[in-house]
Amino acid sequence: MAKIHESELILNPDGSVYHLNLKPAHLSDTIISVGDPTRVYKVSQHFDKLEFEMNRREFITHIGSYNGKRITVISTGMGTDNIEIFLTELDALANIDLKKREVKEKRRSLKIIRIGTSGALQEDIALGSHLISDYAVGLDTLMCFYDLPATDLEKTVGTEVQEQLGLPFTPYVVQGSTLLRDKIGDGMIMGNTVTCPGFYAPQGRKIRLPLKYPKLMQQLNYYNHNGLWLTNFEMETAGYYALGRILGHEIISANAIIANRIKNRFSKNPGKVVDSLIKKVLERI
Repeated sequence: MAKIHESELILNPDGSVYHLNLKPAHLSDTIISVGDPTRVYKVSQHFDKLEFEMNRREFITHIGSYNGKRITVISTGMGTDNIEIFLTELDALANIDLKKREVKEKRRSLKIIRIGTSGALQEDIALGSHLISDYAVGLDTLMCFYDLPATDLEKTVGTEVQEQLGLPFTPYVVQGSTLLRDKIGDGMIMGNTVTCPGFYAPQGRKIRLPLKYPKLMQQLNYYNHNGLWLTNFEMETAGYYALGRILGHEIISANAIIANRIKNRFSKNPGKVVDSLIKKVLERI
């Protein structure tokens, strides 16, 4: 079995993976991920006990137990570039023998739940609601560098979105974990999430610079494929789902809706919306 070169999978002097600064012993089967580092503390405050903390760049890690179950919560920062680092190194902790630098024969599948904020793309999605992402549409180009298997439906939606927006590339479309969707998403809005490579122009926001795609938001709002509507914007979910499929992990994205882009409204208390979603997810893990 070929060894993984030290320049490909970089380890710190203590044997931890380079960016996360974690070792295999720090990994639990269930992981909650959040974008905002301060949100890690909002999750871990509910733990029965806290056993480990690590602060490394935007990757803040707390490990503890909730109702007797060991849980790891990690912040990722924003964007699918960070998600690639996060999931690749988590997978290395689970499935690479770091001392031998070899892939383990027996693969380990992790359960990862993203708790994030999002803006609604449909008028009838209320501020303060919680949305579980069934499919994600990636407007970023991360999957240009990976071989992502896709269903006929996913390929069709990607092609139609490209044509509708006039993009120079085909978006990737991928479904999340149906296992976790059904477990975590009971009573939430079932949606299909658009993942963007930025917060302003890639999500149709115009501040001072002109937009290349001025009708982006309206075109996504109107898109419909046999009842598959696009419901919300954010910056990570498609990267999670795509890498989760390739690496063999169960991943779902739960979204706190704090803006409605069609109504041009923003939540007066976004923290309350996020906190209620954190509690809901913890109770269902």
